[in-house]
Amino acid sequence: MAAVVTPDSTAPADTADNVLATIELSKCYRIYAHPQDRLKQAIIPRLQRVFGGGSDSEADPAHQYYREYWALRNISLQVKGGETVGIVGRNGSGKSTLLELITGVLTPTSGTVRTKGRIAALLELGAGFNPEFSGRDNVFLNAALMGLDYQETRERFDEIVDFSELGDFIDQPLRTYSSGMFVRLAFSVAINTRPDILVVDEALSVGDEAFQRKCFSRIRAFQDAGGTMLFVSHSSAAVMELCNRAIFLDRGELLFSGLPRDVIAEYQKLLYAPSDQFDALRDALARRAIRPAADTRQRETTARAGAHARSPNGSTASYDPDIRPRSTVHYEQRGARLHDFRISTIDGEQVNILVQRSDYLFSYKVYFEKPAVKVRCGMFIKTTTGYELGGATSCEVGQGEEFIDAGTTIELRFRFRCLLTPGAYFLNAGVVAEMDGVETFLDRAVDVAMFKVKPTQDSLAAGAVDLMIEPTLNLLTATAGRSAS
Repeated sequence: MAAVVTPDSTAPADTADNVLATIELSKCYRIYAHPQDRLKQAIIPRLQRVFGGGSDSEADPAHQYYREYWALRNISLQVKGGETVGIVGRNGSGKSTLLELITGVLTPTSGTVRTKGRIAALLELGAGFNPEFSGRDNVFLNAALMGLDYQETRERFDEIVDFSELGDFIDQPLRTYSSGMFVRLAFSVAINTRPDILVVDEALSVGDEAFQRKCFSRIRAFQDAGGTMLFVSHSSAAVMELCNRAIFLDRGELLFSGLPRDVIAEYQKLLYAPSDQFDALRDALARRAIRPAADTRQRETTARAGAHARSPNGSTASYDPDIRPRSTVHYEQRGARLHDFRISTIDGEQVNILVQRSDYLFSYKVYFEKPAVKVRCGMFIKTTTGYELGGATSCEVGQGEEFIDAGTTIELRFRFRCLLTPGAYFLNAGVVAEMDGVETFLDRAVDVAMFKVKPTQDSLAAGAVDLMIEPTLNLLTATAGRSAS
């Protein structure tokens, strides 16, 4: 689980601000169809070179008994100190390979990795641990791999054990541990050895919810202290919540880089694309490469500025034409089209500056170009970072409209109470139907509407959601029966 390298701290990482850089990094594997082909490849090319029967290159098709599989191709990535970079992509896209190259677990076929400082990595379950050793022995083993001497490990040992919550199990062989216990020990070693760069590859998905929350809290503390992190997760919410930048890998190539919300949107757009449109969408995204990152950042800044541009006084909702999303993403359509997105009061007045604890309507229309069965619609409210706060669907799974004919337009209205604290928020919308027995998106749109919640003088809420908590303060004195509230 905890594969760790300690690179040369004096090695440059491209620029002074960068603590990690990969330069044209690639990894190729040889795939043999039959076990004997591996032996042929080891012997026959050498014999041909000795006796003059072939070229000097092992890759010459004339005596090549393997096919090449490129897990990564020409990945150039720079990470500044204090950044948290999320890495997303489908299974097999090269995410884990990239982390293993960065941490030194794998050797690249070509390219270089430059790092500054100590790296601690949480990779696949079992890496870097000996199952026959006790938890205690593995703590010292992994700490040594990270460059800590025996005395440093002793000083931090109690802290590591306390965080892992293993108790007396620390002296039991690792082969007796559950997967959750394994992760607790691995994370505790990695985070408590105070690395400069922390690499996490889906490891925190194992374990109970309480410990996951404990880990994420410690990660936050690590970030606040200026630590740098690479974070791989299939949880879009976690990437958007933890990371300030993200990259999208597919088929070993870096397709997109930018703000987490925009990277996730492009990733999901490709993930849910129809199979006959996938390659065209992927090629279009690849041509855009990394350039959208700067544009995205500008759009985000503009959106936030617009949200705070006009905040009229008073206790009523209002409409500001400058408050509108600049980051709208429409997914590929499958026979339906979403349009006419609108936020309004219950009386029908269009608004986008809302008042806390008041009721509003989010509405949109769906035009059906093709017939559809078991139709459901939904909405989601998200923060400016893309974190999903809550939403709803028009009905339960399997309980949608039985049949909607082509040429039909329907209108959806979602009534909600604004229990959000002051700030800017975005709305998503989508329509699904049953196709070949599987519920499938017919159309989906991200950031179709934007609204701002303005502050009120009497609000005591903190965080993103107003839970309508009513605080009570009691002054207790030593005199019996005396209290004030």
